[in-house]
Amino acid sequence: MPRPLALLLVLALLLPASVFAQTPQPPELPQTPFVGRIAFHSRTQLAALSAELDVWEVHPQEGYLLAALTPVQAADLQARGYTIQADSAKTALLTQPPQEIPYQVSGIPGYPCYRTVEETYADLSALAAAHPTLAQWVDIGDSWEKTQPGGSPGYDIYALVLTNQNIPGPKPKFFLMAAIHARELTTAETATRFAEYLLNNYGRDPDATFLLDYTEIHIVPQANPDGRKMAETGEYWRKNTDDDDGCTTYPDYGTDLNRNSSFMWGGSGSSGYACSETYRGPSPASEPEVQAIQNYVRGIFPDQRGSNLSDPAPADATGVFITLHSYSQLVLWPWGFDYPQAPNHTQLQTLGRKFAYFNGYSPSQASDLYPAAGTTDDWAYGELGIAAYTFELGNFFFESCAAFENTVYPDNLPALLYAAKASRRPYQSPAGPEVLNVTVTPTTTVPGLPLTITAQADDTRYGTLGGLEPAQNVAAARFSIDAPSWVTGTLTYNLSPADGAWDNTSEALTAQFDPSGLGLAPGRHMLFIEAKDALGHWGVPTAAFFWMPDYGFQVNPLEAAQYGLPGETLTYTLHLTNSASLSDTYTLSLSGNRWG
Repeated sequence: MPRPLALLLVLALLLPASVFAQTPQPPELPQTPFVGRIAFHSRTQLAALSAELDVWEVHPQEGYLLAALTPVQAADLQARGYTIQADSAKTALLTQPPQEIPYQVSGIPGYPCYRTVEETYADLSALAAAHPTLAQWVDIGDSWEKTQPGGSPGYDIYALVLTNQNIPGPKPKFFLMAAIHARELTTAETATRFAEYLLNNYGRDPDATFLLDYTEIHIVPQANPDGRKMAETGEYWRKNTDDDDGCTTYPDYGTDLNRNSSFMWGGSGSSGYACSETYRGPSPASEPEVQAIQNYVRGIFPDQRGSNLSDPAPADATGVFITLHSYSQLVLWPWGFDYPQAPNHTQLQTLGRKFAYFNGYSPSQASDLYPAAGTTDDWAYGELGIAAYTFELGNFFFESCAAFENTVYPDNLPALLYAAKASRRPYQSPAGPEVLNVTVTPTTTVPGLPLTITAQADDTRYGTLGGLEPAQNVAAARFSIDAPSWVTGTLTYNLSPADGAWDNTSEALTAQFDPSGLGLAPGRHMLFIEAKDALGHWGVPTAAFFWMPDYGFQVNPLEAAQYGLPGETLTYTLHLTNSASLSDTYTLSLSGNRWG
């Protein structure tokens, strides 16, 4: 062996091992609460992390999630082999207080577009008082703090019930709830503005009028008012404020109301540790807020599904249930407690993709995000067979007012309107075509002139993220007058394809009809137009207004002009038709003559 090599070997023995084998050290993490990026490598790891952490975002394709962490949690995760990186931008959201706005006099501090619990209640109760035949403000239960003697006064939980009480039912029902997770600010305001839109546009917008006349819409705008008051201070509060189940540490106490529902309670994605952000409570539906929601929903919807997990709801089941959350721009449906598909998965997916067309969100089964047991939408579908969904609104818990006003609310309003339309047959009508761009010409009838209806029927309007919904040719279209087609005794009339053939997934429609002989009262009337695809699926109706005049008549001569000599008597016969619906008198006078 040459001497230089021997010298190198001696030196190598004297050098520390770290020169040759550096052990990677975990990155230094903040010593205060922060938001971290945690890598996962399997569904099992994701399920475990989602059960114990306050998860903000999940990125399954990239293999990581974002969660709010304490230094103790972060150290424990690192000791178990998880890789964590601090996210400085998200951490800033967690630690910075809301930006004060000078002279702000209403709304949540720093966020004037979001009403407080008290403002929400005051505005909606006033709205109901201003529209007594269209709205009722109903006390459905109590918050946790209100049930505790000698403590904080707490809150009632209210539902706003919207329907035209002068039109008898039964009517399909749409249930909308918001803010079960307190910090998700966009949700209560979205629900509140949806109610305001419907009531403020009744009699002005045809679809808003149709929905209030022939649907019952139930809105719970603040499902967790105690927790919401904590969030209004700038705290990222998620749970209710129940502090008697083993955790009294601020701000860790409380029960996650979206893990406390009685269906499949206690499973994956929930925690039995009382200080966890996903604490499921000591027993199924232990929290008064959850009891209020479940009892109320049971009272307005029939039980339409069997007791076995494999039992589907029937194809003609009725009712839609939506719970608004934030954030991540998602439309989710059952099951959430586990990965197998629900027995009505195909129909749930079709309606979910329809919602996603309107708001541009990504539609998927809830457990595709991560499993979570004891959720409200799993309960609504699992116990009652209702078509149930979660909308994850926007991109932040404390979404900016600019983003809410310009994107979140306007993107989701048409999805909520469609949900109300689809509530009669949610497992059937979303597979059918939508009717768009309806025009009625003229809008007020003219004696002797028929009304012309034009519209577009389209079977292709579904969100495309995550998969494509099959489309069929439009095969038929019809309209009815003053009541939708499903009301007993309602007559329907056909529309025709403008090009003469039913041969496309989107068809221009046309029809003419003369309403003068139908005995319609003077004033506003409504048309309901709906279309069917080649597989026999009738879509939801779209409404349009036309008006019958109070007065109108036609004069038709029954013979040619008469001629005679001076002094002769002539007889000239006219036919006078009252083309309106009110009795009237008319005066006929001779205004001139002609002598040849």
